[in-house]
Amino acid sequence: MPLIFLKLGGSLITDKSRPYTLRSEKLTDLAGRIAAAVHDHPDMQLVLGHGSGSFGHTAASQYNTHFGVSGPEAWRGFAEVWYQASSLNRIVVEALRNAGLPAITFSPLASVTAHDGKAFIWDHYPLQTALTNGLLPVVHGDVAVDDARGGTILSTEDLFEHLALGLHPNRILLAGLEEGVWADFPERTHLREELTPTELAGTVPGLQGSSATDVTGGMLSKVSGMLALVGELPDLEVLIFSGENPENLSKALDGENPGTLLHR
Repeated sequence: MPLIFLKLGGSLITDKSRPYTLRSEKLTDLAGRIAAAVHDHPDMQLVLGHGSGSFGHTAASQYNTHFGVSGPEAWRGFAEVWYQASSLNRIVVEALRNAGLPAITFSPLASVTAHDGKAFIWDHYPLQTALTNGLLPVVHGDVAVDDARGGTILSTEDLFEHLALGLHPNRILLAGLEEGVWADFPERTHLREELTPTELAGTVPGLQGSSATDVTGGMLSKVSGMLALVGELPDLEVLIFSGENPENLSKALDGENPGTLLHR
C-alpha cells in the first residue's frame, strides 16, 4: 500500500504571530479534505503530523527548551511546553474525529528518547499496528527526554525523518504557508519546482529561518533535513507546499506537486 506522511504546519493551523491562537476554520477545512482523500483512496496509508505553532513554540522560546533542560525552573518549563503542545494536539485530533477519521495520537514524550536533539530510540510497532488496522496515527512537535541534554524539543520533521528510515514512505507532504522554496525570497517571484540533495541548502537564497516564533529552525531546517533524507532513501519524494490554497492539499494527496518537490 502507498504510505504517505503528511504534516500540517504550525503556521498553517495556528497564528504564529499571536500566542496560543488557533486558526479553527482552516483546521476544520483541512481535516475535511484529508477525510475526503482517505475515502477516495482506500488503499492509502497515512501518518499525520502537525506542528505546535503558537502553542508549543511560545512556551519553548521562553524556556529555551530546545537547547537542553537542567534545573527545577527548566524542568517546569519542559512541562509547560508539553502541556501547550498536547493541548493543540487534542484540538487537532478532535477536528479529525469530527471529520470521520479514526485518529489516534502517539505522543513523542511518551514514546521517543532523543540523543543530542534528534530522535534516537522509538518502538514503531504500536504505530505500525495502528496503520495496519486502518487507524490514523498522529504525531506532533513535542518535548522529549534527551540522554545528552536532559530534555529537548523534537519537530514533526525530526519525527518524520526517524520514522521514514523504518517505515519507508512513498511521499512526505509538508503543508505550510509558503508555496514552496523560493529562489528569491523575500521577493517571491520565482518558485523552485524541484530540489535535489546535490544542491546544497546554503546555495538556495530562499532558505532561511521562520519569521515568527519558531524554535525548530523554520524553512532552512526543514529543507536541509529533508534533502538529507531523500539522499538516504532514493525512492522518497518530499513535497513542500502551501495549505492556504484550499485545493493544494487535495492535489498533493492525489499525487500532484503543487509546490517544490525534493527528490533524488
